[in-house]
Amino acid sequence: MSTTAFDSFALTRIADFARSLSRLHQASRRQPIDDDTIDREFNAVCRSVWGYATEDFSDDLFSDQDHAFLDSLDEAKARIFAAGQGYDLVDDDGMLTDWWGYCWMILAEKRGLLTSENRAAARAQIEEKYLTAPNVIGVIVGR
Repeated sequence: MSTTAFDSFALTRIADFARSLSRLHQASRRQPIDDDTIDREFNAVCRSVWGYATEDFSDDLFSDQDHAFLDSLDEAKARIFAAGQGYDLVDDDGMLTDWWGYCWMILAEKRGLLTSENRAAARAQIEEKYLTAPNVIGVIVGR
């Protein structure tokens, strides 16, 4: 049986980028926090780390095996997977609340899905969805 050791100093510590998001999660234990606020902050963390967010690619780009892998993750497996790809999912209080989403991003990076072409296709898909909704006459996209 082999043991894998990770140099914790060589890992990208996602917690360093997620301080605001962690504070939002802590505040949500005391008062209601809008899900959109948390989603926006999660996306901001992802953009800080990877330059992309989960909305910048379609989950259809993952294979069935990738989906099964992501669905099988628990905190321990996620930490090992992330560390193997150069990321740390732990902050001073333990596992980051959004660890699963970060694993999604790490796998997308590993699979080469974080591309401008995939971002453009995802944006077009979102715009198409909104434009087919009743009473929508246009979509404004922030860049």
